[in-house]
Amino acid sequence: MNKDTILATGRKVISREADALALLSDSIGDNFAAAVDLMLATSGRVVVTGMGKSGHIARKIAATLASTGTPAQFVHPAEASHGDLGMMTRADVVLVLSNSGETPELADVIAYTRRFDIPMIGVASRTDSTLIRQSDVAILLPKAQEVCPMGLAPTTSTTMTLALGDALAVALMEHREFTPENYKDFHPGGNLGARLTKVSDLMHVDLPMVAGSTPMGETLLVISKMGFGVAGVYDENNELAGIITDGDLRRNLEGLLDLTAQNVMTANPLTIRPDALAEEAVAIMNDKTVTCLFVVDPGKGPHAIGILHIHDCLRAGVV
Repeated sequence: MNKDTILATGRKVISREADALALLSDSIGDNFAAAVDLMLATSGRVVVTGMGKSGHIARKIAATLASTGTPAQFVHPAEASHGDLGMMTRADVVLVLSNSGETPELADVIAYTRRFDIPMIGVASRTDSTLIRQSDVAILLPKAQEVCPMGLAPTTSTTMTLALGDALAVALMEHREFTPENYKDFHPGGNLGARLTKVSDLMHVDLPMVAGSTPMGETLLVISKMGFGVAGVYDENNELAGIITDGDLRRNLEGLLDLTAQNVMTANPLTIRPDALAEEAVAIMNDKTVTCLFVVDPGKGPHAIGILHIHDCLRAGVV
């Protein structure tokens, strides 16, 4: 095959699968809403199961649900027949995936849910299949040919099932009013965790602060002791009035020790809210070429409640 043929094949596959997703979007109706309601109402978990390629999709759907506020787990149907059926309880909802709706390994799972009145959502492409007929809520995949040249390998069908799982997860997220803060609870590590880290998660509350009337000799000791390379200056109302940085010290070297903090400080320093993302703080520090930001909560007045150093962000992976 030459390059043009290979590219044409790739584009054809993606185009046909995109067409199938459009069919799926048009087919979503009351049963989709009923499935979401059933998952929202459960006091247990959403147990997702499927065999073969559907099993791989089931694992991904379970992981997506679990990480977005809906407790979920994958149960392998073959293992279910050898004891893992005990992982399902009446408090759960079972989501069963099978393109044909007749996968033999799912028979015991289906029978178990019927025997113990466990709500079951079935996803398949055949209206008269056992899975669709036995389900409490049945979601029918639209008729779309597999893009496999032989029409055999699960391709289009698994793409539709994966998209359907994402649609269910997002619908549940919206109903639960799932927030970035909730998302971070489930993703504390890696790049996602770093991107969702708040200023309040990294800030220091032991602050390098001096009164405006503090002699610079004492102010230098505070700067050295606290290790941030800066000192905040508060006024008679204990409000953040200014900041003293290395630049301020250099500009006032002559007679520095005869001055007070108020004489040397830069007034109206940059600040950041405690609920702001650390990414935003890094952007401000990079843009203004500073290494620290004092943290002020507008809802509690102009008092400094913390300080954030660029090194704190870098250690947390926020760049």
